[in-house]
Amino acid sequence: MRLKTILATAAIAAAVGAGPAMADLVFPSLSYRTGPYAPNGIPFADGYADYFTLINERDGGVGGVKIKMPECETGYNTEKGVECYESTKGEGALIYQPLSTGITYQLIPKMTADGIPLHSMAYGRTSAMNGKIFKWVFNYPANYWDGATIAIQHAADMSGGSLKDKSVALVYHNSAYGKEPIRTLEELSKEMGFKLTLLPVDHPGQEQKSQWLQIRRERPDFVLMWGWGVMNAVAIQEAANIRYPMDHFIGIWWSGSEQDVLPAGDGANGYKSLNFTYVGTDKPVFADIQKHVVDAGKAAGDSSNIGTVRHNRHVCSDAGSRGSPKRPGDFRREGHQCCADARRYGKPQCR
Repeated sequence: MRLKTILATAAIAAAVGAGPAMADLVFPSLSYRTGPYAPNGIPFADGYADYFTLINERDGGVGGVKIKMPECETGYNTEKGVECYESTKGEGALIYQPLSTGITYQLIPKMTADGIPLHSMAYGRTSAMNGKIFKWVFNYPANYWDGATIAIQHAADMSGGSLKDKSVALVYHNSAYGKEPIRTLEELSKEMGFKLTLLPVDHPGQEQKSQWLQIRRERPDFVLMWGWGVMNAVAIQEAANIRYPMDHFIGIWWSGSEQDVLPAGDGANGYKSLNFTYVGTDKPVFADIQKHVVDAGKAAGDSSNIGTVRHNRHVCSDAGSRGSPKRPGDFRREGHQCCADARRYGKPQCR
């Protein structure tokens, strides 16, 4: 995380050092509180706002300068996301987190030309991990190649160490996001000797009958899911309906929140997903959010999402990718508080 923290710190330090008359530090929020992906977008947007509100209320901002968070609704629509970027960058934006692979792809050339950092935390264009080429894009602490590899390794571990002659189905959102792991899985299938079946699900993901009928008919040994929004809950319910063994159903980290499993009730028991952020509230940063934000009546939402996967993930994203010119260690420390010790599959996912 060191390289990215240094970059964000330098951006803030340059802004803070501009003089006593400088304006607020601007961290735009590209949110989606409406549309079919709102159940995902709302807790993320709340987490984004709650953490920066904490910094303003507890610390007086960064280096004595308050943070401003202009929010722009994208509806998880790529065109609207680009419009939001164009309408907010002139306010002095220091960094963007699009929370959409489609929007990220479109913003990479624009933000590179504008010299504004883009933080796509464990989403977006996986190849952007190559900093020599994508100098303004930061996708730590993990990427979709990591996710595909970890999920397949876990499946192999469950199968006695080998997937030879086994079958794996990928149920994926039929978008740039959902297609990210395909190349990796195809290469792994050749290397490890398993059969790979690709099952795309069209936006927004409510219609999956045909995919799960095929799974019921072919009974793959494992099912992986790259889903988002309502697609996740529908897929888990469909898996339960056909009595697919849930412990062999593995989702990427965007398919593993409370909102994804609760609709299926007990039928979701056994379902797994990858994760790289802390769940719960028993860390000091969450006590501070409760005291300085929630109890003060300044929470972005009704505070019911605090401690959940999605709210905590954006708190972690904010804390881990921001640096104070006076106390950068404080931000890095809070970032580590909400990062999970993600060594379940033999690979640390938070660094």
